[in-house]
Order: sequence, then C-alpha cells, then structure tokens
Amino acid sequence: MDKVLLTAAGLYAIVLLRAGGTFAVGWLAGAGARRGKLAARTSSAKFQRAERAIQRWGAPVVAVSFLTVGFQTAANFLAGSMRMPLPRYLPALFIGGACWALVYATAGLGALEMLTRLFAERTALGVAAVAALLVAVCGVVLYRRRSAARTPRKTAAEDV
Repeated sequence: MDKVLLTAAGLYAIVLLRAGGTFAVGWLAGAGARRGKLAARTSSAKFQRAERAIQRWGAPVVAVSFLTVGFQTAANFLAGSMRMPLPRYLPALFIGGACWALVYATAGLGALEMLTRLFAERTALGVAAVAALLVAVCGVVLYRRRSAARTPRKTAAEDV
C-alpha cells in the first residue's frame, strides 16, 4: 500500500505541474491572441459568449478531462486561453489531478506488475502479448490514416 501512495503522490505532483503549466501557456497564448492579428475575432460577440461559458462552466470539463486520454491537455490549454478564473480552475485541477493520479497509481502499477510477472514466468507469452499489442496499435494507426486520406477536406474558402 505504501508503494501505491508514494506513486500516487509523485504522479499527483507531476500532473499538477504539467496541467498547471499547460493552463499558464494557454493563458499567455490567449493574451497574445487578444493583442495580435486575432484581436478582431477575440472581441466578437460569439467569442465573448463562448469565453463566458467556459469561464463559468468549464471547471467540470477540466476535472473530467483527467479521466480521458488525449483531451486533458486541450481542456487545460483552452481553460487558460479563455481566461478561466483561478478560483474555478484550481479546484478542478486538484480534484481531476487526484483522480488521475489514483487511477494510474493503482491500475497502472497493477498492469506493470502483471507484465513483470508475465515476462519473468512466461517470457514467450509476454513477448507474444507485447507483439500483439504493437500489431493492434499499428493497425489502428494505419486504419485512421487511410480513413483520413479518403475523407475530402474543406478548404478555408469553403468554410467562409
């Protein structure tokens, strides 16, 4: 149990630094966009409504984003770039980060221990499992690339 708590504490520190840093970079990027070439777009009524909605309701999205794969960085960056107030952002960061750290400390350590035992006791089966996993990941990547290549893309002129 001590190993799980120590791992969770380490992961919690990492996620707070990483997600908080992403929020800060988003905040700076949003500030730059408001002063640069995008200033006209960021002052539009539609953008302002979206910004107010994220400032008010974005905290639950940020908290839940930690339980997803690949969305948490975007959620934290968007929260920063849309100026989510710190009193709303920080509780979401602390709660979501704690959930993320506990999930990875328990399930992640369990999976790592299972793989360690598998390789120690049945090396051939472990190698076969890793090879099957790699083949599956490569298959998914290849499928997505081919699907994306078949899908026609809109040009900027078509969006306007």
